[in-house]
Amino acid sequence: MSLRLRLTLWYSGILALTMLLFGVVLYFFLNYFLYDQIRQDVKREAGNTSLRIQKSFALSQKGLVVDLELESRDFYSTNTFLQLYNVTLKSFSRSANLQYYDVTLPLTKTAIDKLAVQDGFFEKTKVLGQDFLIYHQGIYGQSEGQNQLIGVLQAAVPIGSYEKTSVTLRYTLMVWALLTIIVAASLGWFLARKALKPIERVIDAADQIGSGDDLEKRIVYDGPLDEIGRLTQTINGMLSRIQITYLELDEAYRAQRRFVSDASHELRTPLTTIRGNVDLLEKMWKQTSGSMELATSDQLQISLEAMHDIAGEAQRMSRLVNDLLALARADAGVEMEKKPIEMLPLVQEVVRRAQLLEHTANWQVGDLDALEHAIVQGNRDYLQQLLFIFIENAFKYTPEGTVSFEVSRTNGFIGIQIADTGMGIDKDDIPRIFDRFYRADLSRGLTSGTGLGLSIAKWIIDEHDGSVEVTTRKDEGSTFMIWLPANFPLPV
Repeated sequence: MSLRLRLTLWYSGILALTMLLFGVVLYFFLNYFLYDQIRQDVKREAGNTSLRIQKSFALSQKGLVVDLELESRDFYSTNTFLQLYNVTLKSFSRSANLQYYDVTLPLTKTAIDKLAVQDGFFEKTKVLGQDFLIYHQGIYGQSEGQNQLIGVLQAAVPIGSYEKTSVTLRYTLMVWALLTIIVAASLGWFLARKALKPIERVIDAADQIGSGDDLEKRIVYDGPLDEIGRLTQTINGMLSRIQITYLELDEAYRAQRRFVSDASHELRTPLTTIRGNVDLLEKMWKQTSGSMELATSDQLQISLEAMHDIAGEAQRMSRLVNDLLALARADAGVEMEKKPIEMLPLVQEVVRRAQLLEHTANWQVGDLDALEHAIVQGNRDYLQQLLFIFIENAFKYTPEGTVSFEVSRTNGFIGIQIADTGMGIDKDDIPRIFDRFYRADLSRGLTSGTGLGLSIAKWIIDEHDGSVEVTTRKDEGSTFMIWLPANFPLPV
């Protein structure tokens, strides 16, 4: 069952119940008000006549036969019919309008017995096929010192027109309620369809997105900011977030594929070299193993070179695997073990060891006093690795010129600057220099490396809540400024 149909049925059901209660209350109220007026008129007429008869009986003292008679009054101008029954003589006395129609009102023994215990009551009955409302009132007199029923006065009015009016009212209310429910249900169906039209558009848009993978599609809604409007805004916002997430996942998937491809390529190169040298050594071994001759000096030289290549490529593979392991830990969310580190001794050790690295550029170290008393909450090994990555890159991309190392402090941070006068970085490559395995086209083929160093450096900086700034110009060099949060417990 659709939501539109449920809303219409609920609306129609509530309206039908309301109309039923309203019709029943209105019908019984009008019916009671109408008959109440008739009852009062009949009862008043019967009461007046009963008083006159009782007074006449009390004054005459001539017996029941003479006194219990209706006067010859003209009742042609009224709808009230009177009939008096003498209990003692068992005779009737009728008003002129009853005599004209030659009609006797019905009176049962049950009604007479009922008047013995109550003064009067109403009764509906039919006379000559017509509906009448009859009021029975007892007339009492003193007989042998006791108050006894001496007569029954009946006052009747025809109520056929009132009954027809009541039936007409009942059917009118039923037809009117039925028509109202039908019209209201039709109008409710139309309004529900109009109100739920935006939801249908939401469903259609969602179906198109689900079938066509069109995450750029949005639901068009130009109505008021009601529940439907807010729902549309929420869904559009959700679609925007889904699109952003999808693009991020797609980019991550492409980066993962690129990572696997580059890692496979980097690992394949040293493995190819190792396999080639192993094959060469195996061939030389087969040539000398079956003879008594010793290997020549050239063969020994070739063997030494092959062993040197194998050792070099094995070290390269070891560094590559260590770098991949570090990045894998970063992806897994492994937290570094951190503790307070004094930066001045750490940096002095790095500067001393950097002098021993292979380089052709001039190595210049500035004043390190700015790091005095500086404490960084971090990991010593990773901080050393961070600095060596930037220094080794500076040496690698500066075949001639100068590589400088300077430090500074400001507002709770220490700054470490590594600058070089090497080949620099093209502006189009700057946004991607921290991507894994990414190497600028300018450096490919000129220098060796895996392209993982800056990715690891960026992860170490992020783990220490730091930041890095890059300033570079092609063919003029690059400057990397590392900022790390630090404490200075002792005064400067």
